[in-house]
Amino acid sequence: MKYIIEHMEPEFSEWVTLEYAQIIRDIGADNLILSSLPEGTTANDIPAKLLHMGLKWTTKDLNHLTEAFTDLEPLRNQRVCLLDPRADQDLQPGESSKFDFFVFGGILGDHPPRDRTTEIKLAYPDLVVGRRLGDKQMTTDTAIRTTQLIIENQQNFQDIKFIDYPEFRFNKNEAIEMPFRYVLDARGDPILPDGMLALIKRDSEQSLDDLL
Repeated sequence: MKYIIEHMEPEFSEWVTLEYAQIIRDIGADNLILSSLPEGTTANDIPAKLLHMGLKWTTKDLNHLTEAFTDLEPLRNQRVCLLDPRADQDLQPGESSKFDFFVFGGILGDHPPRDRTTEIKLAYPDLVVGRRLGDKQMTTDTAIRTTQLIIENQQNFQDIKFIDYPEFRFNKNEAIEMPFRYVLDARGDPILPDGMLALIKRDSEQSLDDLL
């Protein structure tokens, strides 16, 4: 399976870089494509960490991906699944043979959520088919992890163990609640990208400093 992120931001934040790095670890660099980067983007604009991990990226949109990746199977109408929080059907394990590509945009992981899905649906009305991953906002790496569990591991959504809005406590006086749904690991802990907890702590400390 191929996973495509329509990168709809002008730059790469540290948060996004950690998420993308974790996605590459989870599914492999050959199975991830960043599309629709701003025109004029060069390798100098891509975090070196992601380039070193083999990130595939392009300024081409979904309709022109094969111009950038000539060995890529063409995207066919109705064979591309857009993960859409407003879709009326949840993604099912039995649909593994129905779709060739799974598309994610700046539509999961924003808080409050921005309606980026509508932009994608309007841009590719005949190409994409919408499917939902439950009713809670997810980070992009969580959304891809959940899709992989459903499509590749054939696991029903309701059987996946999640935690909603977990609280991360750094000491008896410091804690932060994250407004997203996360997959739990075998120990019952939320799965976060490597380095994310340290970033959350640093960001929370900076926010506190801004208030003081």
